[in-house]
Amino acid sequence: MKYTTLISLSGHLFDRFLINEALDIIEAAGGSFHLVKCQVGQRTDAMSYSELEIGADDKSILDKIIDSLTSLANPSEDQVNSKDNTISLKVGKFEETDMENDNESKREASVLILGAGRVCRPAVEFLTSKRCLNSYVTNDSNEKTCVRVIVASLFLKDAEEIVEGIPYATAVQLDITNKEHLCNYISQVDVVISLLPPSCHSIIASACIQFKKHLVTASYVDDFMSKLDESAKSSGITILCEMGLDPGIDHMMAMKMIDEAHKRGGVIKSFTSYCGGLPSPDAANNTLAYKFSWSPAGAIRAGRNPAVYKYNGEIVHVDGDKLYDSASKLRIPYFPAFALECLPNRDSLIYGDLYGIKSEASTIFRGTLRYEGFGEIMGTLARIGFFNTEEIPILKNEARTTYRTFLLSLLDCNSTKGIEEQIINQKWIADRVLDLGLCKDRETSLKTAKTILFLGFEEKAEIPKSCKSAFDATCIRMEERLAYSGTEKDMVLLHHEVEVEFPNGQPNENHRATLLEFGRIDGERQYTAMALTVGIPAAIGALLLIGENIKTKGVLRPIHPEFYEPALDILEAYGFKMLEKID
Repeated sequence: MKYTTLISLSGHLFDRFLINEALDIIEAAGGSFHLVKCQVGQRTDAMSYSELEIGADDKSILDKIIDSLTSLANPSEDQVNSKDNTISLKVGKFEETDMENDNESKREASVLILGAGRVCRPAVEFLTSKRCLNSYVTNDSNEKTCVRVIVASLFLKDAEEIVEGIPYATAVQLDITNKEHLCNYISQVDVVISLLPPSCHSIIASACIQFKKHLVTASYVDDFMSKLDESAKSSGITILCEMGLDPGIDHMMAMKMIDEAHKRGGVIKSFTSYCGGLPSPDAANNTLAYKFSWSPAGAIRAGRNPAVYKYNGEIVHVDGDKLYDSASKLRIPYFPAFALECLPNRDSLIYGDLYGIKSEASTIFRGTLRYEGFGEIMGTLARIGFFNTEEIPILKNEARTTYRTFLLSLLDCNSTKGIEEQIINQKWIADRVLDLGLCKDRETSLKTAKTILFLGFEEKAEIPKSCKSAFDATCIRMEERLAYSGTEKDMVLLHHEVEVEFPNGQPNENHRATLLEFGRIDGERQYTAMALTVGIPAAIGALLLIGENIKTKGVLRPIHPEFYEPALDILEAYGFKMLEKID
């Protein structure tokens, strides 16, 4: 809009629908509005306050809108039934709100969230929920009546989409490499949540230490973050890392089981943990029974990482190239209908030290969950060459290569006209895979061929110029063909099993804990289970720091009762389904 101005409205805006009247006036005149700030009165006798930027393409229209809003704010005596039906209007720049004195004096906490991806919205909604604040901030001497959240993103539009319709939430544009701007926002808040990649955390953590502001992340503690421990302690702040799902909820559920067993004199003989983000059963409708809610590149790379774990006292190493082939079938007692398999997840041995069970547990294993059959298909695709990251000549040509030509090159076929025109079907691909010795099992070769066709590699569409390797082309196809559609939901499944040995002839026990969470739909908005189980724990971490429930300073993980006891209680109150059983 060419002409804009800022206005403030205060009064019983929502319970008397006065805000609706004001917005109707703006729209009816052909103007537009943008909500800058909104404070909703929390009692029937408390007023609400809103700041709006209104605009119009013609100055006369803008003037007409202001006149109409002024009339709404100053009705004639015969139009006023009570003082509750009036509003106060202020036009132009202003420094202070027109709210009641008790609203002006309310004590607010503030949180800066860096990053506006899928995980962000659940965290913002949780933090700005009045119910959550009243229920979980327990320090009466420092009572807060609301949490104000600033969502910062490199792209303002992304942040605005996150905060849309959420009271007490504001969107700002921020480039974290601009240290001055970053420090300006960090200095204004109580707690910072970083949902950005781990590579961004060094500059953020350093600024938090400088301005003595707590920091929460869902990322692993790396070497750089570990070295900040003493600085964080000296600054009197908590840097709470690994506060998501995995890592995060997995730590808290595990340590609750382990600590309770130790308190009873038990010795941990075996610790196994499985976690996976999967399509809900009705959405697992492709040969891989898997889908991506964001770029598949990270997930594919993770499936190529080497792994190490301890099993019955023996250290087992799994080479990255053989990880998919090491998948083993798994059934979870609570959910026997789920046909699952697990893949070893990187270095399980470090959890012996982290959880204090290194000297007592003969088995320490952490695995990634997938539906049964995933590993054998992905392993075959890997041997064919779909995940190779080296640049290949046919993708360097000025004349763009088709997916069909790319597939034929992987299957070691001459790209002559005859072979280009031949029918490429499931049987032909399966036979070719077997002939090349890339798969020994006929059934697996057929499943793999079906997956290749599902991904569209037999098509004559051109591969985008951005693709330089087989990995690039595969990621593009998987992102297109293995995406969630419509109202399909994802699922998060986390399962721990702990075998406990007790002294003096007491019977051994098998402790189990399971979290099952599905994506949710709220009106027109859809929330993935992964976003909920990462965003909510991070928000809980910030909430506990706001309420000063956490006293320990330094770089920490949520592996102590100070963290996991209140956090697990809040997660259950929020509605996460966590099952525990001892056999």
